[in-house]
Amino acid sequence: MTPTSCADAAMLADPQAYTDEQRLHAGLTRLRATAPVAWVEVPDYAPFWAITKHADIMEIERADDIFTNAPRPVLVTKANDELQAGVGIRTLIHTDDPLHRDLRAIGANWFRPKAMRALQARADELARRFVDTMVTAGPECDFVQQVAVNYPLYMIMTLLGVPESDFGLMLKLTQELFGNDDEEYKRNVDQAEQATALLEMFSYFTALTASRRANPTDDLASAIANATLDGAPLSDIDTVSYYAIVAAAGHDTTSASISGGMLALLQHPDQLARLQADPALMPLAVDEMIRWTTPVKEFMRTAQRDYRIRGVDIAAGESVLLSYASANRDEEIFADPFRFDVGRDPNKHLSFGYGVHYCLGAALARMEINSFFTELLPRLRSAELAGTPAFMATTFVGGLKHLPIRYELR
Repeated sequence: MTPTSCADAAMLADPQAYTDEQRLHAGLTRLRATAPVAWVEVPDYAPFWAITKHADIMEIERADDIFTNAPRPVLVTKANDELQAGVGIRTLIHTDDPLHRDLRAIGANWFRPKAMRALQARADELARRFVDTMVTAGPECDFVQQVAVNYPLYMIMTLLGVPESDFGLMLKLTQELFGNDDEEYKRNVDQAEQATALLEMFSYFTALTASRRANPTDDLASAIANATLDGAPLSDIDTVSYYAIVAAAGHDTTSASISGGMLALLQHPDQLARLQADPALMPLAVDEMIRWTTPVKEFMRTAQRDYRIRGVDIAAGESVLLSYASANRDEEIFADPFRFDVGRDPNKHLSFGYGVHYCLGAALARMEINSFFTELLPRLRSAELAGTPAFMATTFVGGLKHLPIRYELR
């Protein structure tokens, strides 16, 4: 690699790089052109190959028998690799088939079209509630903190069956779980303290499991608590892992898409006007928001045997980082990829992954975003930035953490 591509690849392990989208995408563009499969060695992290081309990521995702999620599903420091292994987390993103397939089946029915239709009224109700909140808070608000983090939180907690009195705690824990690279969200720089949010979430959901087993209810929490695996009830670690991934991934990703979508509309007023004039574009606009923001920045895979991709040999045991942020700006896939286009069609973004690990909650996320903007845009007379947007420092899941806006609503 050239010195420039070395620096660009190393950026993928720098949480601060994701706070500056212009710098990030400039580096990813250079990588796609000069070193699409790049070896990365940086302090505190085990080395890995950075994969930045859309086609290569799809190839690796398809080869799930060769490239496995275990033992390194996401990019974290060596110390956090050891911490996760010690805790024994087994979420959908930590496991491979056949266990992954069996775990996925437990919650699959709750995210199918029939279930989404049943949740549509709740999504619309909450959309009205939080747009009304904007009216009350106006003419200015921090759109992330006052709207975008709460709307999907209420949706996913409704699905799980968590009482509304606990929503605030869940928000705090999920932000700390995904935000321990960000000075504003993390609890403490001490390594032991960074595990506190995870352990508190596990404690909460262990109690929820006991409650649902004693008194089953008609919600996803009860389905998880009373599920079986190979004829036996799920272990404590498996039930808590399931709750944690639904609660955290089902919230932070959608929040990032809604807030990032709002920023994109403000920065592209022609596209905002286009969408307001033609609401039938909303399904396409939703996918463009998801492509544009790419809330899940990467996943990792580990090669189980030697493999050659784009002329580069990856040895058995070596890890690859799948940069979805890069794939979603790949010039070979997207016409004018740095143009925000609410009518983009086709839109082969990889924000939900691909293959057997395709996001279980993709339909729910699309429905929530659609409901929210379908409620907001007809009522939006005017909107503009009222300050500087701020992005979360992360290498995994994230997006805006502050979006000050000034607006007028009907």
